[in-house]
Amino acid sequence: MRRRKRLFFNGILNHCYQRTIGGEVLFYSVSDYLVFFTIVSVVARKYHVRILGMAPMPDHIHMAVIASRKGDFDAFMHDYTLLFALENNKTCHRIGPLFERPYGSAPKSGDKKARSCLIYIGNNPPERRLCTQPEQYRWSFLAYAQSSHPFSAPLVIRKASWPMKKAVKIVLDQFKNLRPLPYTLLQQLFSSLSIPEKEQLTDFIISTYNVIDYDAAIRFFDNYDDMIKSMHATTGSEHDLNEVFIGKSDAHYARMTSILLKELGLQDIHDIFLRDEQQRWELFLLLRKNTDAMGEQIAKYLRIKLRREDTHRKMETIE
Repeated sequence: MRRRKRLFFNGILNHCYQRTIGGEVLFYSVSDYLVFFTIVSVVARKYHVRILGMAPMPDHIHMAVIASRKGDFDAFMHDYTLLFALENNKTCHRIGPLFERPYGSAPKSGDKKARSCLIYIGNNPPERRLCTQPEQYRWSFLAYAQSSHPFSAPLVIRKASWPMKKAVKIVLDQFKNLRPLPYTLLQQLFSSLSIPEKEQLTDFIISTYNVIDYDAAIRFFDNYDDMIKSMHATTGSEHDLNEVFIGKSDAHYARMTSILLKELGLQDIHDIFLRDEQQRWELFLLLRKNTDAMGEQIAKYLRIKLRREDTHRKMETIE
């Protein structure tokens, strides 16, 4: 079948949508989101692409992107996807493509369509029950339009601990040289910090790398408050992208992480992928027993294939 040509218009907002192959879960921890965000921010600056909004969800990604040339748009999507896949594959002990191809995109000509798109992206987290209001979800980055530390106490460098001062310096050096933060470096930066300090450093990294053009997004509304109120009042609409949802809530994924970290004594949730498929089927039973998640959601989380014809056989073998 001949692939349909991608629609693109210079200077027009594009709604970009990406899913992993097989709909597998993509974001398990803070480090996943920070690696993603710093890569996106660096690559967007490289190609002079403007990002007006984004919502990395546990198993898919939404972005509102404006580029002046199709070549810049294509290069941005290709490079950031490739870089994140390489980083994520190393950490999750896997090989091969991570994202479905081709990714989805749809141009939003006119203020009404652009406004509805931004509202739709902002409302993805509450629709999937990750929060009550869009601005409460850290990874929609909406709260950072109003504060550099919306989810932590103010960071006063002169009063900070030595590990925090060192972490801040390294983050600034990486950003100055337009380098994203890889998993290994993030692990080093967070390892000696207290829980409140980890929250501060997370806010600091996001605020330092933040490439989102809030002013451009707000121009589709009257002001920031009206933008947020619009998200509260309606969910927006998106008819150009075919979203597929499993279950009614994505909050189950955080619950699964909490259970496995406790039950398995793991320091890094990604270590579950050091286990073979049979061992992950054992984890499937554990999570099935201790959560209300659908079997398909648990399989997506563990990155195993749940097939009707062999599900009962595998479960009986394990028991």
